[in-house]
Amino acid sequence: MKLLLDTHALIWSATAPDQLSDSAAAAIRDPGNDVFVSAVSGWEIAIKRTRGRLRFPDVDRAMLAELRLTELPVTLAHTAEIFVLPDHHRDPFDRMLIAQARTDDLTIVTRDRAFEAYAVATRW
Repeated sequence: MKLLLDTHALIWSATAPDQLSDSAAAAIRDPGNDVFVSAVSGWEIAIKRTRGRLRFPDVDRAMLAELRLTELPVTLAHTAEIFVLPDHHRDPFDRMLIAQARTDDLTIVTRDRAFEAYAVATRW
């Protein structure tokens, strides 16, 4: 399975794995799964840190390697998918994660129920 971590799933994987559901934690740990972190999550974390809304280290390659995660860049194909997404909610970070998941056939690891309104697989 190919998984894409929502930003909170990334943060909890690194700092509070007990906050993940048993299903999400098992899927992330499963060596048979490919687990991706979007550049969008790094961007979201950086913005929230600069506004004083989050304390979390930079998302860098060392962190990804330690957690056995693969970086997923944002491509033009991902941005094109934004134009066909229904306007169910306005969080730009979530919308890009959804676009990436739809474009690359990924399952999003999230507890956010707003994702259910989109044609995208989720896991929690």
